[in-house]
Amino acid sequence: MEHLYAPWRYDYVSEEKIEGCVFCHITNNIENDKLQVLFKDEYCYVVMNKFPYSPGHMMVVPYFHTSNIEDLEEVVWTQMSKRVRQGVKLLKDIMPCEGVNIGMNLGKAAGAGIEQHVHYHMLPRWLGDTNFISSIGGTRVYPANFENIFNKLKLNAPKYFI
Repeated sequence: MEHLYAPWRYDYVSEEKIEGCVFCHITNNIENDKLQVLFKDEYCYVVMNKFPYSPGHMMVVPYFHTSNIEDLEEVVWTQMSKRVRQGVKLLKDIMPCEGVNIGMNLGKAAGAGIEQHVHYHMLPRWLGDTNFISSIGGTRVYPANFENIFNKLKLNAPKYFI
């Protein structure tokens, strides 16, 4: 039998879980570098997804806690959209990726993992990044270390989020 090790996943199963909304926790602790915030402004922030679908998976999150995009003020919605556009450019230039999936999952039925606080996803993609092990084995193999990716994106973020 062969074994596939993903030691970074141990954090997911062993670390202390945040009580309440994880995005509000980040909002209230925005200066904590361990939370992997890449950028922040007066309406929203850009954060790495700690347990990503693919390496470099980022999210744009409003400070305002709501599960409904229609509750967001127009200026917040506009600023989030601007940050998504800038984040896509960052991923294309720095990762570098061949494509980017962007979007929101609104509600549990739509696949929202954290349904109580709206947020955009930006997922870098490469040709062939979904291979047999993902399709058949239900396992993701990441070709890069999370901290290395975070540091690379954090270093370059000020050039993109202006």
